[in-house]
Amino acid sequence: MRLKPGCFLQFLYLDKIYCLLSVRNARALAEYFQLLDVHKKNTLNDLQLYHFLHYVTDLTKKQIMLVFDLLDWNATGEIGFDEFYMLVCILMAHENHLEKQFIYQHSGPVFELLDMDGGHTVGPREFQATRFLFNIKKQELEKIFKDFDVSGDEITSLEHCSWLQLHSEKLYVAL
Repeated sequence: MRLKPGCFLQFLYLDKIYCLLSVRNARALAEYFQLLDVHKKNTLNDLQLYHFLHYVTDLTKKQIMLVFDLLDWNATGEIGFDEFYMLVCILMAHENHLEKQFIYQHSGPVFELLDMDGGHTVGPREFQATRFLFNIKKQELEKIFKDFDVSGDEITSLEHCSWLQLHSEKLYVAL
């Protein structure tokens, strides 16, 4: 996943330690979000997000729609600024090769994002389907999944999320 040259996001700065935007950049992103929100509902629907991501990234239609479904966790057909902000931070982390640092700093939200079916577990299928978001190669994915499958049932559960947050340095090193 790459940002296209000259897009607005390339002019934003992502803090390398916390993988968050500065207040000034977050405000600029909020203004950009308002421009994208043509319906003035403080949300973006799937079509709006599709065109945004199609314009700024090289993601396929299938990947973009998967991203929308992951962000629309309550199935309203829309995402708000919080989800949009997280997506932009993921894109910026990917662009700046800070995927590992992003996962390290935001392991809880990353777990929730990867939990595609909302079952409070993440299985091999979910890891495989979403690995493009964090530039995780298949071999790394298998190692990470084995390292964090603490119960041995090939499913990483939300109950282990606090464990994951405490041991996210291990994940950082694994990547």
